[in-house]
Amino acid sequence: MQGPTLYGSDYSVYVRIVRLALEEKRVAYELVPVDIFAPGGPPAWYRERHPFLRIPAFSHAGIDLYETGPIIRYVDEAFDGPLLQPIAPGDRAVMNQIIGIIDSYAYRTLVWDIYVETVSKPERGETTDTERVSKAVPVAETCLSELSRLKRSGPWLTGEDISLADLYLAPVMAYFEKADIAGAMLDRHPNISTWWRAMRGRESFIVTEPSD
Repeated sequence: MQGPTLYGSDYSVYVRIVRLALEEKRVAYELVPVDIFAPGGPPAWYRERHPFLRIPAFSHAGIDLYETGPIIRYVDEAFDGPLLQPIAPGDRAVMNQIIGIIDSYAYRTLVWDIYVETVSKPERGETTDTERVSKAVPVAETCLSELSRLKRSGPWLTGEDISLADLYLAPVMAYFEKADIAGAMLDRHPNISTWWRAMRGRESFIVTEPSD
């Protein structure tokens, strides 16, 4: 059977989450570049893959999906390899709680409000919106505090085995840690800092590093 096709750009947090899941499951796949920030937006044909013109989209064996949540759960359940969702209901609930925090709060705050404003925009010669950053800092602190509180004992967020929660948080953290304020904030949550050091060294994370 032909391997899956993933549509999106490697710089995308949400595309990388799917790539991490595919790498953890040892699934060969094709990444078809789609840049939603290209002049004029994504190509016209992409609307058939994602009617809202976001990334990623995914295709495998007649199954066409878009949005990261359903894609990564399909990847975990359709392919052999280590399970990426805990069996115990409580642990699975914690995994989904963490994913919910990232989707609803951490991604926007840590990536767009902090990384983009304090790192990406200055590199492009643009002015940082300091008010936006100021408002983001307490939200970021809450996100990190809750992630720290929810983390189970063991090396990974839900315990002894890596899960979709780890794959969700890692690409967000990869951008956030580039911000000057990130180091001190992470130091206040040593269990998250320890997790992050382990995650950065994982093979799946290394091989999915964005090309630029």
